[in-house]
Amino acid sequence: MPEPKPESFQAIRGALKFYQIASIITGVMLLLLVTEMVLKYTPIHLELFAGGSGGFLWFAPVVEGVHGGLESTGNGLNLSMGILVAHGWFYVVYLFACFRVWSLMRWPFLRFIMLALGGVVPFLSFFMETRVAREVKAYLSRREADADQTSSTTPATEGAR
Repeated sequence: MPEPKPESFQAIRGALKFYQIASIITGVMLLLLVTEMVLKYTPIHLELFAGGSGGFLWFAPVVEGVHGGLESTGNGLNLSMGILVAHGWFYVVYLFACFRVWSLMRWPFLRFIMLALGGVVPFLSFFMETRVAREVKAYLSRREADADQTSSTTPATEGAR
């Protein structure tokens, strides 16, 4: 596999920071989504609402609809639906962040798939974020140290010819 060029190291640092932020946000949103799905689709059958007849923040029961699906009985702002939509959009941003780090680091495609799974497997984004950050920072440090050693061992008299 080709290695990243030294000119791209600054871009890699920026992409890594963006990936770390997107990873944390996506991981938190995924945990909220899983909690929302457990509340809605297990025998608990509740959805979270803001405002409406239940007050500032409240749970409304979800009942079997006439056509066989689940229907909400709450009024106000459906936060359960908001969590679902927000996670979907943050996942798109997360995929972009994964793609950016992956392409700048010139990793194999399977690595991109592993990064992408971080947004759909609970807790995986937190582990991947820690591992990727540690790995990329170590790689950049090693490459920069090698470049410094190479430049310090090159004779300065080459320009005097």
